Amino acid sequence: MNSEIRALKPQALWNKFADLNAVPRPSKKEERVIAFMKDFGKNLGLETIEDEVGNVIIKKPATPGMENRTTVVMQSHLDMVHQKNGDTVFDFDTQGIDMYIVGDWVKAEGTTLGADNGLGVATIMAILESTDIPHPAIEALFTIDEETGMTGAMGLKGGLLSGGILLNLDTEEDDEIGVGCAGGIDVTATRTYTEEETPEFKVGYEILVKGLQGGHSGMQIHEGLGNANKIMNRLLFDGFENFGLRISKIDGGSLRNAIPRESNAIVAIDAIHEEAFLLEMKQHTEIIKAELKTMEPDLKISVSKAETPLNIMDLGIQEGLTRAIYAACNGVYRMSADIPELVETSNNIARVIVKDGHIKIGCLTRSSVESSKIDLANMLRATFELTGCEVELSGDYPGWTPNMDSPILKVLSSIYKDMNGEEAHVAACHAGLECGILGQNYPEMDMISFGPNIKGAHSPDERAQISSVQKYWKFVLAILKNIPEK
Repeated sequence: MNSEIRALKPQALWNKFADLNAVPRPSKKEERVIAFMKDFGKNLGLETIEDEVGNVIIKKPATPGMENRTTVVMQSHLDMVHQKNGDTVFDFDTQGIDMYIVGDWVKAEGTTLGADNGLGVATIMAILESTDIPHPAIEALFTIDEETGMTGAMGLKGGLLSGGILLNLDTEEDDEIGVGCAGGIDVTATRTYTEEETPEFKVGYEILVKGLQGGHSGMQIHEGLGNANKIMNRLLFDGFENFGLRISKIDGGSLRNAIPRESNAIVAIDAIHEEAFLLEMKQHTEIIKAELKTMEPDLKISVSKAETPLNIMDLGIQEGLTRAIYAACNGVYRMSADIPELVETSNNIARVIVKDGHIKIGCLTRSSVESSKIDLANMLRATFELTGCEVELSGDYPGWTPNMDSPILKVLSSIYKDMNGEEAHVAACHAGLECGILGQNYPEMDMISFGPNIKGAHSPDERAQISSVQKYWKFVLAILKNIPEK
């Protein structure tokens, strides 16, 4: 089906996207895509640089007549979120993304599409390869590891770029011009515990939560989507309270920046309570599904007989764990008082692992206000520390403070209105963009973010709108043509 993708318009962009999606590019494993980008730049005869951390910079001179315009940095990240459906057989480390068209959308077969931020990368590649598109001098910046720590942006040193304007192509609404974003911090709770031998009178069960939409833990945190880790904990808490349920293993969620879609637990209950336990779980399942039916119509919760586990958690540790996860904030913590409808601060309980005497709970806390971010992180830390966990705060990165007087904002706003007959939505977003980090070493650079419509990012439902990409491409060309003079 990728041949059909290559026939879409604008062909220059979609062909580069198909080329890129043939290259495996998981976060922290970008060696192949780094080599791909370096070969691309060198084959065009353009100055190509790989910096100390693996970011790739490709520089292209201005087209004739545009030499006096301000040099533009066009920036996107090379890595992509790797998520797949539970029944999809796919190896992200070795396989390229298999794409197809459904109506006005491009999707992938059971996996994330990589439109975040592959369409931005492909856009820049198409501009670099072009021979007939007017543009000022361009410094193409392809960063690594945006999705799991933004270490590429953090590692980019000052002095490598000379551009005065940065176009970040990582926004996912085509009527939006981004002028700010949230910062983030990882909150990771760990502890060990002593396993107990499972008593003979207990029997084993597997509890499975699946079928949730998942999605971007920043852009979609306010939508009321189900969190598999929270749902699973609710079931475990109820089972313990009423039937002496004991936990052997939990494996829930995956990536820190993805709302968890699935969770699996192996438990043991008293054999004498089996019938009542199954009835209670059925009733509890129906209640949860009813609560989430609008946003999560495909939610499935199964409770099935399994081999009785050899070991279970220490009782006191289990009680503390389930109560801590119940108490921990998940979702929106505070809405912005300054920007209407903007989530200011949130948390995603992204990963819960209980296995072989070890507990690990991973959260991603976001905020556009630094003090609020630390406040929520400390609240989570206190919650987990009360259960005896050690809590690490790591991966801290800053937000991007909006500048409503930005000269490039005025340029983009004017172009958008002329092209579409209406004002663009100028907004900050709750996702993490690299602009705030890049601005630390390039404080004088005027930054803006925009992009085409991408829905369901960070989930296997990720899709890019074909008509929106066409609109966005025309916008990009108009912007490059109208970059102001130095």
